[in-house]
Amino acid sequence: MLIKIAKPSDLHESDVTPESIYLSRRRFMGGIAGLGAGLALPGNVSANADYSDVPEGNAPAWLEEKISDTQWRAITPSDPEKDALTPFDDASGYNNFFEFGTDKRDPARHAGSLETQPWSVVVDGEVNNGGRIALEDFAKPSQFEERIYRLRCVEAWSMVIPWLGIPLAEVIKRADPTSKANYVRFETLVDPDQMRGQRSSFSIIDWPYVEGLRLDEAMHPLTLLAMGMYGRELPNQNGAPLRLVVPWKYGFKSIKSIVRISLVEEQPVNSWQQIAPNEYGFYANVNPQVDHPRWSQATERRLPNSLFNTNTIDTLMFNGYAEDVAELYAGMDLRKHY
Repeated sequence: MLIKIAKPSDLHESDVTPESIYLSRRRFMGGIAGLGAGLALPGNVSANADYSDVPEGNAPAWLEEKISDTQWRAITPSDPEKDALTPFDDASGYNNFFEFGTDKRDPARHAGSLETQPWSVVVDGEVNNGGRIALEDFAKPSQFEERIYRLRCVEAWSMVIPWLGIPLAEVIKRADPTSKANYVRFETLVDPDQMRGQRSSFSIIDWPYVEGLRLDEAMHPLTLLAMGMYGRELPNQNGAPLRLVVPWKYGFKSIKSIVRISLVEEQPVNSWQQIAPNEYGFYANVNPQVDHPRWSQATERRLPNSLFNTNTIDTLMFNGYAEDVAELYAGMDLRKHY
């Protein structure tokens, strides 16, 4: 599979502003069998990345087997200088996971309290084949894939991370959605004993943390359910044992420690949309032309950086994946549907 390299000049706001409704369910459900047919793969230097300096974890045997059998690598839109892999220590030590605290270092400090074995996921809602599924059974039918993706936070910092996981589309296909399934709703774990941020009196989030995608977004071949990164199991602070990765959207869409995936008829209200709807919309597509009310989205700080080198780069439309995903939003006003 090859993920095409998108150029900043490929998409302009005028290409996506007319009003219309998104793709029909028939179109994207009918295309499931050909998922990825237009994407191809291997071969730049990132495909030979050495992860030997990444600390060994404590993955269960089934996960180690899945990781060792990873079939291929999909490559991010690549600039040799700007898109070098983020060092593991930065990717695992600096992130948002409010279940463990509000400081960027809190997840790495406190997420060790989370027990991720055993783990199960409820698949329910508008499906014909749902239920509670042990994570190993959830993953078993699918081949693990490595995807090297850009990650762009709404706070205007970014990373490049090699994820390991399975396409969300395969999970949805197995669930056999009904004709009423228009959206996918996700929930994270609620366990204040293990997640200190959930028992904080200062928390503004009404737990559980909730996220959602339109069904065609969820079915897109770039959308990944990650269970690993840097050739190892997913660290707790990065959303173990199961997180969503949607590389053309701001990072808060990539919900962590997922325990429920529901196919629903109505658009779900995500957690940050509920807290501040004027700042965080449902779509949350990376868009340098639409600023956050409190800061510009035109540029980003690529980590690692320092006081002496902010490593500031231009933000690309859809985080550089416009060529692959722009058609999902054809006819939509992306200032209104932010």
